[in-house]
Amino acid sequence: MHSRNSSHSRNGHIDTLDFDSHRKAPSANGGSRSPSPHGLLRDDDSLLSDVVDGIIERDRRKMQRLVTKYLSFASAILSCLCAGSITAFSVYGHLFLSRLMYTQFQVNAVSIAAELAMYLPVPIFGYLCDRYSPRPLSLLAAFFFGSGYLLAAFTYHSGAPTRGGWPFGVMILAFVGIGMGTSCMYLSAVTTCAKNFGRGKHKGLALAIPIAAFGLSGMWQSQIGSRVLYEETANGGQGDVDVFKFFLFLGGTLFGVGLIGAVVLQVVDEEELIEEGVEELESSGLLEESAFFHRANPYEPTSYGTIDATHEERFHSQHAAAAQKAYDDDEEERKKTWLLNAETRRFLGDHTMWFLAGGFFLVTGPGEAFINNLGTIITTLYPPPSTAPASNSATTHVSIIALTSTLARLVTGTLSDLLAPTAPPSPRKRLALSRLAFLLASTLLLTLAFLLLASPLIAAHPSYLPLVSALAGTGYGAVFSLTPIIISVVWGVQNFGTNWGVVAMVPAAGATVWSAVYSVVYQAGVREGETLCWGRGCFAGSFWAMGVSGLVAMGLWAWAWRGRGGWVARGIAV
Repeated sequence: MHSRNSSHSRNGHIDTLDFDSHRKAPSANGGSRSPSPHGLLRDDDSLLSDVVDGIIERDRRKMQRLVTKYLSFASAILSCLCAGSITAFSVYGHLFLSRLMYTQFQVNAVSIAAELAMYLPVPIFGYLCDRYSPRPLSLLAAFFFGSGYLLAAFTYHSGAPTRGGWPFGVMILAFVGIGMGTSCMYLSAVTTCAKNFGRGKHKGLALAIPIAAFGLSGMWQSQIGSRVLYEETANGGQGDVDVFKFFLFLGGTLFGVGLIGAVVLQVVDEEELIEEGVEELESSGLLEESAFFHRANPYEPTSYGTIDATHEERFHSQHAAAAQKAYDDDEEERKKTWLLNAETRRFLGDHTMWFLAGGFFLVTGPGEAFINNLGTIITTLYPPPSTAPASNSATTHVSIIALTSTLARLVTGTLSDLLAPTAPPSPRKRLALSRLAFLLASTLLLTLAFLLLASPLIAAHPSYLPLVSALAGTGYGAVFSLTPIIISVVWGVQNFGTNWGVVAMVPAAGATVWSAVYSVVYQAGVREGETLCWGRGCFAGSFWAMGVSGLVAMGLWAWAWRGRGGWVARGIAV
C-alpha cells in the first residue's frame, strides 16, 4: 500500500493533497490556476453590497430615532398644553362660594388639596419615570384626570351640601385626582424632553417649550369655559362659566391626551445616557468603592474550545450564549438602578440643592396663592353695587398670566442657551450671562408685583391690576422654566425625573402656607354678619409678607451660586 509520502518520494513533487487532506481536488481544467476575474468581481460586488446594506440600515435606524424623538417631543408639547388645567381655578373658584355655599377656607382647601396632590407625590412619580419610562406615567395621568373631573362635575351639579348636595369631602377627593393627574402628565412630558435633548446645545429651549405650553393651557381652557361653555343670563346674554360642562370637557380631553402620551412618549438612546453617567462617576472615583462593578461574570468563557466541536459542544455553546445575553441584560438593568440611586444620593447630599429648593419654596408658594385667589382679590376691589369690568375679570387675568408666563419661559429658555457661560470658557469673546442672573431678575419682578398689590395704589386704581398680573406671570413663569434647566445643568439628566421631582415638591408646602396666610387675613377682614370681605385690608398684609419672602429667596439663590462651595467655586458653568 502506497502512501502520499511515497508518491512524493518517487517523483519529488508535492501534491496538493499532501498539503491538506480536507481540501477539494483541483478541477480537470487546472485547479492550480488563480481564480478568474469574474469570481473576483463577484466577491467585490458581494462586499460592496454588504457595505451599502450596512449604511442603509444605519441611516434607517438613525432616521427612526429622529422620528421617535420628535414625535415624543410633539406629544410632550400636547400633554403640557392640556396638563395645566388647574391654573384655570380662578375662573370657577368664586362660584364655589356663591353656588355651593363654601366658605373661603373651604375654597382654599380645595385648591390646597390639588396643590398637595400635584406636588407631594412628584418624587415618587419622578422615580417611576426614570426607571420605567414616561409612558406608564402618562397612562396614570389619563385615569387621574378622567375620574377626577368626572367626580368634580357631578359633585358641583348636585348643589350645595347644605341643600342636599354631595359632601364637601367628595370635592376634595376629586381635586386630589386632578392634582395627581397634573403631576403625572407634566412630569412625563418634561422628563422625556430633558432626556432626549438634555445633551444638546439647545437643552434650555427644549425644556422651555413644553414648560411654556404648560403655562398656556390655563389660558385656552379658561377661554373655552368663558366663551363657549357658559351659562346664559335671563336676557340671553353670556353669564358665568357652566362649571358642570366645563369639568366634563376637561375630563374627556385630558383622558384622551394621556392615552396618546402612553403610546408615543419615549426616551431615545437611554443606554448612552446611563453609560455617560457611569463614566462621570468613574472619573470621580465613586465606582471603585462599589462592589457592584467588581462582580465576576459567571458566564465568562474559561476556554476557547476547538474548531472540530462536537454537536453536544455546539449545543452547550449556544446555551451559554443565550445565558450570557440574559446576564448582560440583567447587568444593564442593575447598572441603571445603581447609577440612578447613586445620582439621587449625590443630589440629596449637595448643600446647594437645599438652597435652590428653599428659594423655590419661598417664591412659588406666594405665586400659587396669588393665582388661586385672583378671583376673590378682584371681587374685594369692587364692593356692591359695582362689578368688575370685562378688562378686570378673572378670565382676563388668567389669560394675562398665561401669556406673560409663556413668553417669559420661551425667552429665558432661549437666552439662557445663547448667553450661558461655558466650561472651559470659550476663546471667542462674547456676552455671557448666567442662568442665575435671569433667575434673580425674574424673582425681582414677581416680588415687585406682590409689593404693588399690597400698596394703596391698586386698591385706589383697580384698573392697574392687569399690570400686577403681567409682572407676576413673567416672574413666576421664568422661575418655573429656569429651575429645571439649572438642575439639568448642575446635576445632569440621567436622574432628572427624580431630581426635579424632589425640588418640584416644595411648592406644595409653599402653596399651603401662603394660601392659609391669605385665608386668615381675608377672614379677619370680613365684617360681622357677612361672608365676603371688601377692600385692601382683605389681602394687603398677605402680600407684604410675600414680597419679603421673594427677597429672602434671592439671597438663598445668590449664595448657592457664588457662596462658599457654590457652583462658581466648583467651576460649574451655570
